[in-house]
Amino acid sequence: MRDGYVAHVRILVTGWFSFVDGEATAGDVLSLEAVRSALADLPYDVAWSPVFRPGALTLDEAAPRTYSHVVFVCGPLHGPQLRRLHERYAACRRIAVGVSVIDPRDPAVTGFDVVLPRDAPDAAPRRDLAALPAHAPVPVAGVVLAPGQAEYGAERRHDEVHERLTSWLARRDCARLVLDTRLDHDDWRCFGTPDQLLSVVGRLDVVVTTRLHGLVTALRCGVPALAVDPVRRGAKVSAQARTWRWPATLTAEEMTEDALDRWWHWCLGTEGRHAAARASRDTDDALLGDLRTALGAPPR
Repeated sequence: MRDGYVAHVRILVTGWFSFVDGEATAGDVLSLEAVRSALADLPYDVAWSPVFRPGALTLDEAAPRTYSHVVFVCGPLHGPQLRRLHERYAACRRIAVGVSVIDPRDPAVTGFDVVLPRDAPDAAPRRDLAALPAHAPVPVAGVVLAPGQAEYGAERRHDEVHERLTSWLARRDCARLVLDTRLDHDDWRCFGTPDQLLSVVGRLDVVVTTRLHGLVTALRCGVPALAVDPVRRGAKVSAQARTWRWPATLTAEEMTEDALDRWWHWCLGTEGRHAAARASRDTDDALLGDLRTALGAPPR
């Protein structure tokens, strides 16, 4: 015994993220991290769904004879998946923590030796485990992709560029926020005014875009933009980047993993942030002057 604990203990930590037909939510995984910190001095493994984390330990691979305890983390206690968990690990002591109990008589609930709920009909609610772990902030990246733009005809490279760009972006450790510059007052998912869009863009760390106004709104807000022109040899995105003297811009032909990595780190570094701040202060209203001239109006 060690402080009342069996020395040969080994714990299997499970949750809805362990089931092939389950799911992994941010709350589940944050709660898992809290439990892992509590078990840091004890031997344990985590079972993952092969759909969510291929190559990690799965329930099928976690032999029941290996473990003395099974801990189930977060989510509601109900359904056949939990009943099968009880059957597979019947010889283990089973504990549920940070869970919701809907029906205390459900076999999914009664199969546990100990239930430490966050909410249950006969217990005072307790704070969810997802509130406990400290987190390491990651960059917030707004993603603004151009539509098909059929006007460019055979010069379009949109599908190819977007497939390669989004595959690359999916491998970056960042919070991705898909944005659309199209305004719509009736669709709650869209921005209704330009100021709503700008208010979001101004809070980002970086914008990744294939759209002219993705680049322009980012730089107007002083946010670095990694821009890729989806038209062969470059078109309006490249032209706009030249007027801003913005270097983090690639044509479809120039877009490689190395180039994307290089400009990504530049945008998130001090040099990129300072360059974007300078760009936001560099106004150019020459086109408006030309408009007044074309109208025969006096200069302003």
